Amino acid sequence: MHDIVNNIKPGSWGAWKIAFRPKTLWVATVPVVCATALMFALHYPIHLPSLILAMLCAIMIQVITNLQNDVGYTARGHETGARVGMPRATQTGLLTPRQIRRGLLFCVLVTTLLGLPLVVWHGWLVLLIGTGSMVAAVLYMAGTRPLAYTAWSEVVVFIFFGLVAVNGTTYLFAHRGLAASWCLSVAIGLLAAAVLLVNNYRDAEHDRNTGRHTLVVTLGQRKSQIIYGLMIFTPFVLLLPLARITPLFLLSWLTLPFAVRTYHALASSAPGLHFNDILIRTVRLEALFGFFFTLGGVLARLLP
Repeated sequence: MHDIVNNIKPGSWGAWKIAFRPKTLWVATVPVVCATALMFALHYPIHLPSLILAMLCAIMIQVITNLQNDVGYTARGHETGARVGMPRATQTGLLTPRQIRRGLLFCVLVTTLLGLPLVVWHGWLVLLIGTGSMVAAVLYMAGTRPLAYTAWSEVVVFIFFGLVAVNGTTYLFAHRGLAASWCLSVAIGLLAAAVLLVNNYRDAEHDRNTGRHTLVVTLGQRKSQIIYGLMIFTPFVLLLPLARITPLFLLSWLTLPFAVRTYHALASSAPGLHFNDILIRTVRLEALFGFFFTLGGVLARLLP
């Protein structure tokens, strides 16, 4: 951990990158891109300004979540040094809690400004989706009993980075609900929740000692391994009904061997520092799944 922060100057862009956690931003972009690919394959018109703003809002909401996590853990005094996860900017002294909170306020304002045109173009439901997403991002590590300290955090990620993000994006283009969109949202939401599960699996001992009752702490390692397997393999099954739109969506099956290897790495390893690699591999799995799904949607529309 110290090797990562030794050469970073406090208050610098490098310090903010640690707080932003750019490698996790795929969790925010994949649902928007995949939902757009689905709508493209279904021959809905894609309003490019709406797509760009939706993508930026999704990224900003993920950044808000990451900033709130960074300052929230440190404020509670739970960074004891025993945690083996990636460093936090406030815990390492690279940024002060006050700087992070100012950054949070700035990000909330930027996200609001980015979302206003979407509300004007697409109606009050977009306002409800955007407001709910930002509130959830802040409450994830805010309040007397933050969501991150409960066994419901994976459910929250599933809802907002799956159901809400995918169906919210498709609503921008269809202005109605679609069964195919709900199917895709479950698949993407499960992959997003799997990323958090790996994070909590890695930190289970630390969380148990600091009073966090995450899903992994509540269920134990063996049951958590089973749930992780369901999270990363079920999306491949959910491609089958979507293949009725175009068999090219099954291109995402090309990532199945990678999913098998990633699951084996988690199930055969004791929690430790190497779980940071498994975490990144799980993020990469979602990104690859989304890439091939998007490729399938584009090819379905372009090929005769």
